Amino acid sequence: MQTPLDLAHAAHEAAPEDAALRLRFHERILDTELIVPLAAPPEDERIEPQIFGLSDGPVVLAFDRDDRMAEFLGAPADFAALTGRRLVALLAGHGTGLALNLGAPSAALLPPEAVDWLARIAAEAVPEASARASDIGPPGIVPRPLLDALGPKLAAMADRLASAHLVSARLGDGPPALLLALVGVPVAARPAMAAAVAEAVRFSGLDDAALDVTFPDAGSALAAAVAREGLRFEMPAPVEEPAPVRENRPPRLR
Repeated sequence: MQTPLDLAHAAHEAAPEDAALRLRFHERILDTELIVPLAAPPEDERIEPQIFGLSDGPVVLAFDRDDRMAEFLGAPADFAALTGRRLVALLAGHGTGLALNLGAPSAALLPPEAVDWLARIAAEAVPEASARASDIGPPGIVPRPLLDALGPKLAAMADRLASAHLVSARLGDGPPALLLALVGVPVAARPAMAAAVAEAVRFSGLDDAALDVTFPDAGSALAAAVAREGLRFEMPAPVEEPAPVRENRPPRLR
């Protein structure tokens, strides 16, 4: 079964000159949970990835499936599972590259400068709009690449927000601009969501894309206004866990 990383890599390989597909592949790296072989068992929150020396310099291995790691290494190994976003932040600035899915269809080698670039992208966030929003209205014609980039990001965060709407709004004394309203987001989750929105904007391939983000409380006047005027992003329905099967038979006595 092909993974999202396999599909994004194949699309990029089929059209290597397509900048949007290249950006989409790098975005999937950040979003994917990666399996990383460790040099020693993890201690609390601290991990030490194995470093492998290649002719181009040291790299850390990472796989998007544990069976791929096992097949490549051929021996048991301690490992950690972490998002590509967290992994590049761990490696940035150390002159270490990233070897992805070696032996798999989506095998790729990212040099240290690519790792550092991805870490910078992942660390940047769209600042939360601090000025009061007014003149809220429909967003008008929104570039399709921006919608395509925002959709999967917001769907992945659906468990942490009540709704998401894109509107046109005036912030303070500024001109009307696009504003993404994420309703009902816990305060602790807002920085990570702002960073994810920033990634979507930067990986949309639109050099002049600009977007502000705000986090209205559910039931607020602003939440009502964006729901009335805005373009709503459809969120996936929550997956209900099946009820546990209860045995009606009495336990077997031994």
